[in-house]
Amino acid sequence: MVNSLFAHFHPDEHPFVDRALEWVDKADNRHTAKLTDFLDPRQIHILRTLVNRSSNTALHMNGGYAEAERQRAIIAPDYQVIEQDEFGLAVLSVDSGKGGGGLDHGDYMGAILGLGIKRDKIGDIHVHEHGCHCVVAEEISDYMRLHLHQVHRVHVQTEIIPISRLEPARTVLEEMEFTVASLRLDGIVGDAFRLSRAKALVPIKAGRCRVNWKVIEDPSQVLKAGDVVSLQGFGRFRVLDIEGWTKKGRLRIRIGKYR
Repeated sequence: MVNSLFAHFHPDEHPFVDRALEWVDKADNRHTAKLTDFLDPRQIHILRTLVNRSSNTALHMNGGYAEAERQRAIIAPDYQVIEQDEFGLAVLSVDSGKGGGGLDHGDYMGAILGLGIKRDKIGDIHVHEHGCHCVVAEEISDYMRLHLHQVHRVHVQTEIIPISRLEPARTVLEEMEFTVASLRLDGIVGDAFRLSRAKALVPIKAGRCRVNWKVIEDPSQVLKAGDVVSLQGFGRFRVLDIEGWTKKGRLRIRIGKYR
């Protein structure tokens, strides 16, 4: 049964599936709740799939706001009431002053990871004009406040604020339109990041491309509207619309690149 279950997931995902199965088993058979670190949407999908196989277990999610991409989960017996403060969320407010107007998501993420903090302890980062709000695990919030003093050569000031004061940033997409011969992953990735098809093949086959947060190594994977594609080292984009065929028999598509 377990072997057939693993067949549904990429080999890279098997360690997470193992852990998730243990969490569900503890909630189902030992009546023990588990608070996870932050999970990405693919991990959330896997965990929800496993929880749904149990009739006595419930899954609770919280990332600080309704549209959170990364969230912490509590897997618990279905009779257990979960309070919001049990998710252990805090907000690291970073003030970069006027000199930090050009800082982006990658700058803040790089500075945080440079403190030796694991990505799993960090939720969504909301970049504002002169700083950011970063959702973090409460247990490492004081450490971050004490040690984060600089972001990409810009000196910053930090404070920890309640999750209720989180100010989500509006997602900004840089739209692009182009035509492709087909909806194959390698062709669209190449046009989105201005790579030749040959150069796009290399990171895809090396497992550095994700579609909807799932590793995809097949360059011929067909994309559809709504898919989110990320390429390690290049960024990510969403397929916004497939607008139909041109007179020359090519497909016109519109994508939005995340800034």
